[in-house]
Amino acid sequence: MSTLQIDIVSDVVCPWCFIGKRQLERALAKLHVERSDIVPRIRWLPYFLNPDTPVEGEPYRPFLERKFGGPEKLAQLQAHVAEAGRTAGIDFAFEQIEVRANTLRAHRLIHHVQKTGDAGELVERLFAAHFLNGEDIGDINLLARLAGECGQDASAVQAYLCSDEDAAAVRAQAERGQRMGISGVPFFIFNGRHGVGGAQPPEILLDAMRLSLMTH
Repeated sequence: MSTLQIDIVSDVVCPWCFIGKRQLERALAKLHVERSDIVPRIRWLPYFLNPDTPVEGEPYRPFLERKFGGPEKLAQLQAHVAEAGRTAGIDFAFEQIEVRANTLRAHRLIHHVQKTGDAGELVERLFAAHFLNGEDIGDINLLARLAGECGQDASAVQAYLCSDEDAAAVRAQAERGQRMGISGVPFFIFNGRHGVGGAQPPEILLDAMRLSLMTH
């Protein structure tokens, strides 16, 4: 068996990152048909789309209208994202989202889970909570519940999130990505060598994986 290291730089309030996750899953399914000996190992790395978001979050729609130039432009953008989402099997429910969350706690939780295992299930639940259910993924109680659903000790997670543990480490990881020149997400890095930016089609991701395996 050979390992394929996949680092994914993303933010859990980025719809394209959710789409990119689906595209990667499709690419990995195709890779498995070609190379069943390959074991993918995925690591999620933090990115802050809006690092100045208040800790308690802020109203979702007004924030996006300011960012993208008004309600009309926002509607056009969300329609475009929704169509891309449907192609990837995601039914975005933007109308249900009320809070634009500060994602530091969510990134800390992902970081915490990855110390001892894989955070893929947690990341999936975070994306679903935000984009499908309209939940506030900056809320400590929600994050503890989602972690509990993934087999973590919910009370221990709650205590962890109430502290500042790993906050500096997570911010440092995000800054490291920026120093590498990553200015948009999702961004995929295969075997530490080949980077692909954006929610690319599965075929593009598959080609990058093939190349990284040839040169690893």
